[in-house]
Amino acid sequence: MTDLSRTYVDACLRGEGGLATAVARAALPPAFEEAWRAHLLPRPWFVRASETAAFARDLEGLFDLLLSLPERLFGGDVERYSAEIGLAPALVALLRRGGSGVPAKLGRADAYHDGTSFKLLEFNLGSEVGGLDMDVLDRALLRVPEFAAFAHEHGLGHVDIAERMAAVLRDRARPALSGSSEPVIGLIEGRGGVGPYGRLMRSTQEAMAEQGLDLRIGEIGDVRARADGKLTLDGTPLDLVLRNFAASQLLDDPGGPDVAEPFFRAHEAGRTVLFTSLESGLYSHKSALALLSDPRSEHAFDAGERALIERVLPWSRALRASGPAEPVELVELCRERRERLILKPGAGYGGLDTFVGWECTDAEWRKALDLAVERGGYVAQERVVPRPEPVYDPATGAVDDWIAALGFFLTDDGYAGAHARVNRADGGAIVGMSSNPGTRMVGVFTHP
Repeated sequence: MTDLSRTYVDACLRGEGGLATAVARAALPPAFEEAWRAHLLPRPWFVRASETAAFARDLEGLFDLLLSLPERLFGGDVERYSAEIGLAPALVALLRRGGSGVPAKLGRADAYHDGTSFKLLEFNLGSEVGGLDMDVLDRALLRVPEFAAFAHEHGLGHVDIAERMAAVLRDRARPALSGSSEPVIGLIEGRGGVGPYGRLMRSTQEAMAEQGLDLRIGEIGDVRARADGKLTLDGTPLDLVLRNFAASQLLDDPGGPDVAEPFFRAHEAGRTVLFTSLESGLYSHKSALALLSDPRSEHAFDAGERALIERVLPWSRALRASGPAEPVELVELCRERRERLILKPGAGYGGLDTFVGWECTDAEWRKALDLAVERGGYVAQERVVPRPEPVYDPATGAVDDWIAALGFFLTDDGYAGAHARVNRADGGAIVGMSSNPGTRMVGVFTHP
C-alpha cells in the first residue's frame, strides 16, 4: 500500500478533520447521485504520480503494438489476424465497415498494482467503455473543506476524465458542425439499451453538460437521416454520435447490422461523425493481448518492445477449439497451473463467464478448461495478486483491506485520468459491477 493510504485511515481512526465522512458529505450533481451514490467507497484511492505517468506511457506504446499486429504477424492481412484471435467473418466485416484502418486512441485499460508495478488485465478500446463521468466525485471531494485541506497538505492531483473527453469530442465533431461553434452530440445505445443503462448515460450527459457540451441520449432506432445525410435525434441535427453500442448488439438487432448503415454513410459523407468507429473491436479482444504475450510472436518485436510487453502484461495464452499446433499441451499446462490462472472470454466484460482457477476444485477447473476449448475465444491469464489497502468504514468504525482494479483512460492526447472499481480483499477475485455485488466505485488521486 502507499503510505498515504495509511495516513488517511489513521486520521479517520483519530476522528481528525472529518475525512471519514468526506465522501458521504460530498455534494454530487443529481444524475451522478442517482447513478453512483449507493456504490461509492468511503474514501478515494491514492496512486503515485510517477508510477501512473510511467504506466500511461507504457499503455500508449502497447496501443501502438496492438494496432501493428496484423502487419507484423500476418503481412497486413486483417482477415488472417482476425481468424487467429477468434473473430467470426461476419463480425470482422462489420468491425471494418466505416473504419479508416487506424482506430482512434480511445479506451480504458484495467490494471492491478501488485505491490511493485501496475499489470494490465485488459485493454478496452472504443467509446463504449463507460466511466467518463467518475471524476465528478473527485471534484466534489475537493469542495469538502476537510478533504481539500488534506489534498493541499499532501499534494494530491487528478486528471478530469470528462474535461479531457470533452476536448476530444469538440475536436472530432468540428468537421461536421452545422451553424454553431459547439457540437450537438448524440450518446446512442443499441436497441433496448437505454432502459438498463439510462442512469449511467444520464450521468455522462450531466458530466458533459458541465463541460459545456449538449449531449442527447437515444437508441440506434431513434436516429433518423435527413435527405442530405445528416443524422437527427428527435428532429435535432447531430454533429457527432458518441457510440455506446457494440458491434455484437448490431449483429443481434432484429434489423440486422444494416441498422447502422445510416451512421456509416453520414460519417463517410462528413455530415455526422461516428466516434468511435467499430474497428476498435479488432484490437480490444483479449486474444490480441495473448498474441503479444505468446513466445511465437517474439521475433516480431525488438528488445525494447519485448521489455515493454514483459513489464506490462502477465502471461496470457489463447484457448481455441482449433488453431495452435499444441492445444493439448497448452490445456495440460493450464490444468497444472490451476492456482495461478484465470480464464476469461476474449470478448467478455465485467467478469461475466470468467473462471477463477484458485477458487475452483481440480474437477471444476478441468470442466472449465474443456468448456473454454469447446466454446473457443477464451484466454488463460496468469494471476496478478493486487496489493490490498486499508479502508475505514465510518458506519462501523472497522478497518478492512480492499483491492482495486484501476481504469486508466487514454485518448489521442494521451493519459486522460483514472477511476477504480474496488472489492473487499476477501470478497472474491473478480472486481466488477456486473458480476460482484460487493464492488464499489471510487475516484483516484495521484500524490508525489
